[in-house]
Amino acid sequence: MDKLYWLDQIKFQDRDKVGDKAFYLSRIMQRGYPVVPGFVVGTEILQQFLETLNSSESLVADLPHSSLHLDVANWRQLQQVANRLRQEIITATVPSPWVGKILTAARDWESNYLILRPTVIVSNTTQPVGNISGLLESVFCPCNEEAIALGLKRTWSQLFRARSLLYWQRLGTNLQQVNLAVLVQPIRNAIASGLFNANTSGWEIAATWGLGVAIANGEVLPDVYYIQPETGKLIEQQLGSKILAYRVDNTATKDDLQSLPQSILTLDNACLVAYLLEETQQKQYALPEDFLQQVIVLGNQLVNELGKNFYIKWTISQEALTPKLYLTQVSAPQSAIPHLQIIKGLGAARGRVTATAYVIASNSSSKLEQLPQGVILVARTLKPDWLPLLQKVVGIITEQGGLTSHAAILARELGIPAVVSAIDVTALIQSGERLLVDGDRGEVSRIKEHIASEGIPQKWGARENLHFNDSHSSVPSLSSNSWQPLAPGSDLTRPQTIIATQLLLNLSQTSLIEQLQNLPVDGVGLLRSELMMLTILDGQHPNSWLADGRQAELLERWTEQIMQFARGFTPRPVLYRSLDWRSHELPSFPNLAQSSPKSVLGERGIFSYLLNPAVFELELSALAAVQKAGYTNIQLLLPFVRSVEEFSLCRQKVEQAGLTQVPQFQLWIMAEVPSVLFLLPDYVKAGVAGISIGTNDLTQLLLGVDREQEQLARRFNELHPAVMGAIAQLIKMSKDAGIPCAICGQAPALYPEIIDRLVEWGITAISVEPEAVERTYQAIARAEQRLILEAARRQLKG
Repeated sequence: MDKLYWLDQIKFQDRDKVGDKAFYLSRIMQRGYPVVPGFVVGTEILQQFLETLNSSESLVADLPHSSLHLDVANWRQLQQVANRLRQEIITATVPSPWVGKILTAARDWESNYLILRPTVIVSNTTQPVGNISGLLESVFCPCNEEAIALGLKRTWSQLFRARSLLYWQRLGTNLQQVNLAVLVQPIRNAIASGLFNANTSGWEIAATWGLGVAIANGEVLPDVYYIQPETGKLIEQQLGSKILAYRVDNTATKDDLQSLPQSILTLDNACLVAYLLEETQQKQYALPEDFLQQVIVLGNQLVNELGKNFYIKWTISQEALTPKLYLTQVSAPQSAIPHLQIIKGLGAARGRVTATAYVIASNSSSKLEQLPQGVILVARTLKPDWLPLLQKVVGIITEQGGLTSHAAILARELGIPAVVSAIDVTALIQSGERLLVDGDRGEVSRIKEHIASEGIPQKWGARENLHFNDSHSSVPSLSSNSWQPLAPGSDLTRPQTIIATQLLLNLSQTSLIEQLQNLPVDGVGLLRSELMMLTILDGQHPNSWLADGRQAELLERWTEQIMQFARGFTPRPVLYRSLDWRSHELPSFPNLAQSSPKSVLGERGIFSYLLNPAVFELELSALAAVQKAGYTNIQLLLPFVRSVEEFSLCRQKVEQAGLTQVPQFQLWIMAEVPSVLFLLPDYVKAGVAGISIGTNDLTQLLLGVDREQEQLARRFNELHPAVMGAIAQLIKMSKDAGIPCAICGQAPALYPEIIDRLVEWGITAISVEPEAVERTYQAIARAEQRLILEAARRQLKG
């Protein structure tokens, strides 16, 4: 545990580490409002703790890297799994240095008791999380090592209660997205505690004697005060039914607390004492006039900070000299938190960046020509011919598009944080504003200058985490032309675990070759030609080049682009996918028959080659030229193949171009049109040497969801049982046919938990964007290790 996050020192960039409850309290505290001091045990500590549970029999051991796939409708299974998970956590050992660090920090408060408050942040979700106070409850504990260790485990284990697992799964959120931190604060006795709820219709204050536990548990009916917001005057008050109250047991000495047996510590709220109120006190309001006015004044001040809709929890601490009012929780719309306004979208490319916004509110390219270096580009959508200019920006925000749009794909490849489907963002943001783009959480934050200067790195995220630390040896490549590992003493340090499943890259930009060619990958699994070509077409349709008699020039440029990839990764294979543009995405050309701009498909894939063979024939000539230059590692991947007849016609053209004369050459197809599920044996007979599953198109065609329409993009679910069943079937059919099967869509990168199943089913290769290489490698290694252990156990039992 490297650090604790103190409330008065939490920075904007710490939000993912401390959770929303602690983050919002810290913002208010740093504005000068009275907040009980405290520090946060960050979200990364729970991940590290779960990783220490490395028993092969442990159900919880893989949770930092995968998600539980439960039938939550089966209540018996749900309870059994939840109980086992929580038991594993409770019986595990928290590293003593962690506990020691927390205890040392907490002793400065000179308090006998602590309260551990769960504080959660959910990454990359578009669903409202809602109030989760019933899922995760505060834990009280004495200030000693044993109690702190147990208190941490009890707090963490709540994430795996049956009702919690049910809630997150029903919300469509997997456990990987739920990041749980723990806010640690001293707990002292209180004169009174309660809530302050502000809305447009008025203010309402609820109060009870002692600590607020009685209200949280529903054990009292609190006093209620109705306040007029404009004047702060009391309109009406109602006496509640307050029979009992809570306090901490201050009669115990420090020696008593140190000697409390473990069995006592396992009882809920063992350090709390519930006591009956005297009858006279029950008939009194918990907030005398002076205390009531303090709460009203505080609420009035917070209206100026948080707006008209918020609620707070407060307590009046029973300190030695003068009682003091403290805030214990702040809940408000995100946009109301001081100097923080957040716009939600879909996180399309990981990483975070702060920079100045440059807004293009229309689809005109005129303003794009003036695009400065190092800005965050804000636009309604990104036209394909804008994509080469993305090298100049450090962040991307669009109103339209989904996770599989060209803009999102290229942003991931370039390591540019991106948020898409941010509704009305071009109207909400103005050029020159300071923004923080959080591609992990799908959020855009408008921030003030003093927040921006808190130390937020200008850019951090995917591109900076592409290297490994140990060693790796080669695995067979997709081609018969196997490559060898780098010689000892190479500059490349590679992972120690050897994996059998091939790991490949999705690429399109030649500018990244030098940076990526020494990664521990087995080649390029998807060279996106359409994105590659945008850098050399000068904004013109390829047909325009041919009509202008510039065929030779285009062929030379095309050949050079492909050759750079062949040269950079030789002898590892490069699967070059031929052009796959929808017609309306191409730069306009008057003689091109265009489908409707609203068409999901257009003249996709090899169907367009039959309509317009000249461009495809030129593409094949470029590939042949690369072969003639001595590079035999280029394979051809045909996109969006609808029928065996279409494939056979394309294969004839491939043979006519002379590509098949090179023994190492292989002709593959993308498995993305659902008909391949029924026709794969026929494709193999017709000459298909391998398939690569394109989960993006396969998902939209199976589910009937246009992945480019932002209204439907949120229903685009690559984990849908129909999609996963299709993938399993394609892998099995490929094994039966004796051909390799790769997967190159976004699913493995976006949902690493499916890698377990891909490896178990026998996938040959997984191809991902550069930013996902490290975590995909680790996920493959874990999945393969599990299979080996399971096989060994079966052999022992046999």
